[in-house]
Amino acid sequence: MKKSITAQVLTLSVCLFAISSFVAAEETPLPRVSALSKAIADPHRSPENKARDTYRHPLQTLEFFGLQDTMTVVEVWPGAQGWYTEILAPVLRDRGKLYAAHFSAESENEFFSSGIARFKEKMAANPEIYDQVILTTLQPPKQLEIAPAGTADLVLTFRNVHNWMQSGNADAVFKAMFDALKPGGILGLVEHRGIAGLPQDPKAGSGYVTEDHVQQLAKKAGFESIDSSEINANPKDTKDHPAGVWTLPPTLKLGDKDLEKYRGIGESDRMTLKFRKPRTAAQN
Repeated sequence: MKKSITAQVLTLSVCLFAISSFVAAEETPLPRVSALSKAIADPHRSPENKARDTYRHPLQTLEFFGLQDTMTVVEVWPGAQGWYTEILAPVLRDRGKLYAAHFSAESENEFFSSGIARFKEKMAANPEIYDQVILTTLQPPKQLEIAPAGTADLVLTFRNVHNWMQSGNADAVFKAMFDALKPGGILGLVEHRGIAGLPQDPKAGSGYVTEDHVQQLAKKAGFESIDSSEINANPKDTKDHPAGVWTLPPTLKLGDKDLEKYRGIGESDRMTLKFRKPRTAAQN
């Protein structure tokens, strides 16, 4: 009789466990769409910018760099359109902090002065998204404080290294990014990738920079290299175009000449590199 009662109790326990597990599974909510995915899909982004997602891979790129919505992030030279700002600003708005280290409004260079003016107009037109963005100035060699020293968890720069090389300011900017980061903070970098093994033009006239050269710039500033990704690689890019990287979309500098050929290649082959400020690094 004892064995029968024990068996019945065990059977009842198993049934109750199965029922409770089923109810718990039914009540468990579906996984929430991440703040990053939501920002990328949000209609506030311009159609022109969204169309480039296929080449820029913002979700995979920012996940690779370790973006979290509680971070203090510096976006370096976001450009007139603020392509990545459209994504970063809503992700960081409530719990994090976003610095946009932009051109100087006082610059005599029309590209810089008009670029920052257009960026400010974009921010002002949509305060529900951009009202918490903190604007700082990066205009080397004089204006280099992109954020308070030692405060950033993550510094991001997209296709800018060749510009700093052209002006002879690459070392100064890498040092500025290093200084802004906390010890242990991350630098996430995307750049047009030159052909490995070829000598690097110090002015990067083609817009392409070898991965070795970027590694050298980062190491000289004090960074340690921790990872790389092929997220933004494009094997179709032969990197020998008549107008350099600007031959390809989105610039298409040659106009109608061989237009379909260059559209077929798509945007440039890009390195995606992750560096860290050593955890033992002293603050200046």
